[in-house]
Amino acid sequence: MSIRVLALVISFAAPAVAQAVPASVFSDHMVLQRDQPIAVWGTAGPNEEVRVLLDGTSASVTAGVDGDWLAQLPAHAAGGPFELQIQASNEVTIRDVLIGEVWVCSGQSNMSWSMRQHEDTEEVLPDSNDPGLRLLQFPRVASRTPRTTIEASWRVAGPETLKDFSAVAYGFGRHLRQTLDVPVGLVHTSWGGTRAEAWTREASLQKHEVLRPILERWQQTYARYPQAKERYDRALAEWKQQAAAAREAGKKPPRRPGAPAGPDHQHAPGRLHHGMIQPLVPMSFRGVIWYQGESNASRAYQYRTLFPTLIRDWRDTFGHGQFAFLFVQLASFEDKRGHPEAWAELREAQAMALAEPNTGMACILDLGTRNNIHPPHKLEVGRRLALLARADTYGQDVVPSGPVLSHYTIEGERIRLHFDHVGGGLVQKGEQLAGFEIATADGDYQPAGAVIDGDTVLVRGTMAAPRHVRYAWRHWPEVSLFNREGLPAHPFRTDARRGVTFDAR
Repeated sequence: MSIRVLALVISFAAPAVAQAVPASVFSDHMVLQRDQPIAVWGTAGPNEEVRVLLDGTSASVTAGVDGDWLAQLPAHAAGGPFELQIQASNEVTIRDVLIGEVWVCSGQSNMSWSMRQHEDTEEVLPDSNDPGLRLLQFPRVASRTPRTTIEASWRVAGPETLKDFSAVAYGFGRHLRQTLDVPVGLVHTSWGGTRAEAWTREASLQKHEVLRPILERWQQTYARYPQAKERYDRALAEWKQQAAAAREAGKKPPRRPGAPAGPDHQHAPGRLHHGMIQPLVPMSFRGVIWYQGESNASRAYQYRTLFPTLIRDWRDTFGHGQFAFLFVQLASFEDKRGHPEAWAELREAQAMALAEPNTGMACILDLGTRNNIHPPHKLEVGRRLALLARADTYGQDVVPSGPVLSHYTIEGERIRLHFDHVGGGLVQKGEQLAGFEIATADGDYQPAGAVIDGDTVLVRGTMAAPRHVRYAWRHWPEVSLFNREGLPAHPFRTDARRGVTFDAR
């Protein structure tokens, strides 16, 4: 064998040299969080030296034996565009990087609802070009184990890039751009129809007795899955034959059989956390906006524990403090499949999550549509979330919310309601203040009249000794009380009776 041939054999036999590769959330046009340490991470060769550079700052690390590396750059003020360089045995340059405010946008279909589906898309999209607003769209991935990467890249906001992006997220980001004058990055990671437990790690669910039935139910589902999958495969094969025969005969094919739920299902506990949240770790960001709850409405009492558990679980996952967690209270909707009060109890459970630090809730009771679970005014939903961020996160002097009951006093046959977030004053919309009900200590609720009296509301019915009052306590309530800023009063009740979803697990 010649020396030349031998050299070629050795060359082809030598293992490939691993190169430094940043995590998939790092791409051209990205936004990094301002005023917080900047985490940059990825993979390289085992024990390889990696250097990261950004606008005159740098950090060096040694990759582990598994090739994983994480570098921390110092906090940086808003600005750009910059280049982010990663140097190892190779060099990677990420261009057009901005530093500003980064928010994660998640939930179910009302967060997924795209600008393409939005009612005002023809008027809004043509004027949506904004080089200071950047978008990162996650694919829908359910995973049994935590993933470290996703297939996605940042894009600059404009008519084409926004068509399939979340309308709520865009409304939120657009308002922040108009009022903060810094770059804004939006990470959209949501999946329609999904439940809160799918976005929460199983270990966190296991800590709470009231949540363990979720895990037990899914363990039973996993055990049944192999046989269910066999039946489905047979049914699918039969359907394919029947569908082909129907098409050949010019007839409509029969309905395709549905696949059984199993360990890879998007509703299964923790699966969306693993597939659609974990790939962001340990990225820095300012906060989260969340729009979800419809799929948990039948288990509203359980949501009292489930939703705060999700919030704490996400904060534990990222490990950089109690970042802002802003969420949307369910809109009005006539849920004909459930009890008229189930959605009211879910809204109450959402409001109870405000006990968690650094949280905020946008009320959109007035934006709902009776027969459509997807309210059309998504940009306004985003704006109301942005008002919360402006007031609570950025310290701006704005009214962030509609009236919220602070306390009440009983005055003989009347009940006087006192509110926070009155803003410029209480306002009645409609011919009368509607949606109020009162009850005795142990009696049923009855409709009651109400009038605005300064910054309070007086409620009075026909009963002699009222003790409790509630407002907008239906899936499709009458919404009549606002502040002068146009924001609706939050629904409430003053009793603590067991509701219709108390035993649902």
